[in-house]
Amino acid sequence: MAPSGNAALWTSSSGRFTVGPAPVPQPGPGELVVRAEAVAVNPVDAVSGLLRHVVYPKLRYRTVIGSDVAGTVLAVGPGVERFQAGDRVLGYAAGQEQHRNSAAEGAFQHQVLLLERLTTPVPQDLATEQAAVLPLAVSTAAAGLFEPDQLGLPLPTADPVDRGQVVLVWGASTSVGANAVQLARAAGYAVIGTASPRNHAFVRSLGAEAVFDYRDDGAARRIVEALADRQLAGTLAFGQGSLTRTLPIVRAATGSGRLASAYPTPATTIRARLERRHGVHVTAIWGGRPTESEVGPAIYRDFLPEALRSGGYQATPTASVVGTGLSAIPDALAELRAGVSARKLVVTLP
Repeated sequence: MAPSGNAALWTSSSGRFTVGPAPVPQPGPGELVVRAEAVAVNPVDAVSGLLRHVVYPKLRYRTVIGSDVAGTVLAVGPGVERFQAGDRVLGYAAGQEQHRNSAAEGAFQHQVLLLERLTTPVPQDLATEQAAVLPLAVSTAAAGLFEPDQLGLPLPTADPVDRGQVVLVWGASTSVGANAVQLARAAGYAVIGTASPRNHAFVRSLGAEAVFDYRDDGAARRIVEALADRQLAGTLAFGQGSLTRTLPIVRAATGSGRLASAYPTPATTIRARLERRHGVHVTAIWGGRPTESEVGPAIYRDFLPEALRSGGYQATPTASVVGTGLSAIPDALAELRAGVSARKLVVTLP
């Protein structure tokens, strides 16, 4: 890699951020370099100190973090035929994944190395900052729905077959939940979701047939009633306390008994063992899994390009631009820690 011509928000093992020069990445086989024009921040970016070591135990420091990037292709490597210089794209920056572990692949820099298999063209009518909200949310939702060791559902298509079953998305107005609703619908499933009342219309606009208030003590009973005689193909649990709230529903409903939680913690592992006696199969979602499985290209190559171009898939939630330049990212992370609902915080990079 060339020694200069790029800038990045470097992260130390203690969680401190520093803006400084970075090498210019050179694309290898199956890779491309993108000029980042908008990046989004995610809760996993906001963890620091010991917790970051728990989440990414083998990550090498100093490094560049960040997963969500949208911008313009600068160069492509050998074997990349879908893209050329000048194309507008969005992509999942996989630098924090154990099998990549590369600062060049962190989103928080001006020139980012992306994998072609995790990159999608951005249609002309989609703003770059709005495109940046998608990658990690889409990847996490897709992991929960389609990875064989999670819900293991059939992949989405442009013309899905009605499967006559239901997917429950607890936390359907979150970034991941909103994308899970759309992906489940594109796979042929009806969707029941939960959200705060102010977000019910938003979740319905994504394709959910019914939405319930997650704070309602009677939500579980009402959801089981809404299932009627249909089978529950699987449940996705997003948000604090979601695993505890969804378990009674999965126990009571007929169907796969599969429940995928967005919290890959020891507590989830323990709960999974306890629930086996009830016939419930609990797993923990890792949003980076599609970076190395066939689910990644199935979404980024085969599904999203046409779904976004046709308008059949919404880039959601709404982007909220909270700053400009790499130095604005720490403040965006602080705002994220304070709480965000039904929107994604984005920083533009001029």
